[in-house]
Parts: sequence; C-alpha cells; structure tokens
Amino acid sequence: MEKDKTQNNQTNLIEVKEETSILLSNSLINSITTNFGEQVKLVYKKENRSKIMVSPENLVETALYLRNNHGFDHAESASGTDYPVDNQIEINYHLGSYSNTDYYPYIVVLSTRVDRSDPKSNSLINIFPSVEYHERETYEMLGVYFLGHPRNERFLLPEDWADIPPLRKDFRIKGR
Repeated sequence: MEKDKTQNNQTNLIEVKEETSILLSNSLINSITTNFGEQVKLVYKKENRSKIMVSPENLVETALYLRNNHGFDHAESASGTDYPVDNQIEINYHLGSYSNTDYYPYIVVLSTRVDRSDPKSNSLINIFPSVEYHERETYEMLGVYFLGHPRNERFLLPEDWADIPPLRKDFRIKGR
C-alpha cells in the first residue's frame, strides 16, 4: 500500500513537471512571437525544447531578448548543417538557463540560415561567451564566417588544409 502511494506521488510529480514545462514553453513562445511577430518562426515545440528560426539580421536581437528577458544565460552548444539544395547553411544555438531555474532543463534552439555561397553571420560571442569554440568549429568545418568573432581561424584542421570545409555535403574523402 505504501509503495502504491509513493508511486502515485511520483506520477503526480511527473505530471506537474510536464504541465509546468508546457506552460513555460507556451509562455516563452508567446512572449517571443508577441515581441518579434513574423520575424520569428516557430519550427517546433516539444517538452523541454523549442526551436525558433530568425533571419540573420534578427539573430543578435533575439539572442539578447532571450538572455535579458527570460534568463537564457548561456549557449550549451552551437552547430551548423549544410543544405546544398536550398543553397543555405543553418546555424543552431542551443540556449539554456542556469539563472532562471524555471527554465531548467528547457532548451531553446535559436536558428538562422545563411547563403551557402557567402556564408556570414553575426557572432553571438559578446552575448554568450561559451560559443567561442563552437563558432570556430562551424567556421572551420562549414566555412561560416562569424562577424565580430575575434578568432575566425583554424584549430582542428591541419594548417595546410586546402580543400573545401569538410562538413559541406560536396566534400569528398580522398580515396573513395
């Protein structure tokens, strides 16, 4: 009987956490869309994770808004994906919060797409210093130049690398 009571309490706690997560998610998305309107597109909303897409011109402003108004105080990671058919490279920042415990473990994926033929994006290093190596890796592996980043330079590939960035879809491994 005591075991059933404990199990019911745990189930109720999980349901409350899920409900709170959904309410926070809805509140966050409503706040962002109210503030930015059509400049922001909700890509998906899941438990503890939402992805929003912004234009490169709105990336810094949106990141500042998330940090200053909602407590998303760090980038857990940043990555890029090559979309050659669309002639674009997508950059994703995975933002989290240590300072606003309501949002832990919630992640906002802040995304933007840049032109593949001249891939440039504003850096978020002045907002989230933790992106330093993530942006450098994206620069090196996909060729995205981050405006305002102090070190768009190699740190993983050999100094004499002369091929296209290796995470581009049209990169071919020699010998294959």
